Amino acid sequence: MAGTRTTPLPIPTPEYDQQEQGLTRRTLELAMDQIENDVVLAKTQGDKEGSLAMRRFQFLLMGAS
Repeated sequence: MAGTRTTPLPIPTPEYDQQEQGLTRRTLELAMDQIENDVVLAKTQGDKEGSLAMRRFQFLLMGAS
């Protein structure tokens, strides 16, 4: 979630363009996939395995400084 980048939607043309519609659809699909991945990642950080991995990472990070 840190370091997320934003991708603006393409501006529609005055008349219907099938390629533009496909590009917009694909852009939205990729954005939704990214959101789903972020939600799954956030949920797993709360479970036992995720929180243990996070604690281990924090411990190793503290030992490195």
